[in-house]
Amino acid sequence: MTREADYRDDAPDDEASERRATIVPAEGHGERLDKVLVALAPEFSRSHLQGLIDRGHVQVDAAPARAASQRVRSGQRVEVELVGSEESRAFRPEAMTLAIVHEDEHLLLVDKPAGLVVHPAPGNWSGTLLNGLLAHHAGAQALPRAGIVHRLDKDTSGLMVVAKTLPAMTALVRAIAERSVGRQYMAVCHGELGDAAFSIEAPIGRDPKSRVRMAVVASGKPARTDVERVAARDGFSAVQCTLHTGRTHQIRVHLASRGHPLVADALYGGAPALGMNRQALHAFRLRLDHPISGEPLRFESAPPADFAAAWRALTGAA
Repeated sequence: MTREADYRDDAPDDEASERRATIVPAEGHGERLDKVLVALAPEFSRSHLQGLIDRGHVQVDAAPARAASQRVRSGQRVEVELVGSEESRAFRPEAMTLAIVHEDEHLLLVDKPAGLVVHPAPGNWSGTLLNGLLAHHAGAQALPRAGIVHRLDKDTSGLMVVAKTLPAMTALVRAIAERSVGRQYMAVCHGELGDAAFSIEAPIGRDPKSRVRMAVVASGKPARTDVERVAARDGFSAVQCTLHTGRTHQIRVHLASRGHPLVADALYGGAPALGMNRQALHAFRLRLDHPISGEPLRFESAPPADFAAAWRALTGAA
């Protein structure tokens, strides 16, 4: 199989591509188109090459390819424009406005808005906090995950600490593992909780019935959440939660396991109410010792307008 190749010098940096072409030999007559592409560009996965067909980057005899299963004929010219996958373009700087609460040489505190994804993942390969951090300071390029040491869910708002240097990142990761970083959340859940504060200590792991959910499962990792009711009325409760561990969706899963899903948390059974159309969870307080100087640091964040209105409806106060 012969191959031609050329590069597009006029392509923008994030869309740099290479064109390759081949003439189908006699022994390739009747082969699937995606199999021809695998031979033409073996460094790419078959699924990525199939995606290029779907996105119109492949031609057969100068006509757009119809499908990966299309059969080719001897003598046909197959041409592909090899553009990178979305994932390969994910870890790139993107200028964005960051709500920075504190910043020094070694760390910064960000007040993350609801709707901002923290780390690139399927469906969100750009526009994430990580992309913003890469644009914010040059040192982020040299750090794993651009210095991100813990995450908030997309629709959870509030405080996050991010490392700016490797020594700070190492110390912060250790502090979180040792549970010496204090994280407190405001939440609004379904049901009226009693006056007494309580702890939920139940292991959390992937839900065996749904890969997008977490659940309380015996094989999960240990997890503990302290819950204190602030107010309750009309079938809802305003609560303050303190994390002792940082499992994925921990507060959402623990409260739902007790029959009190967060308001508007559709994934775990919560319905929209009190003006909330995203999970009613806000990381309002963060306590830690500076990873380099050891200075005690304490930060608080006022909740965004939608959460503040729901909280006020239950407590009578902002």
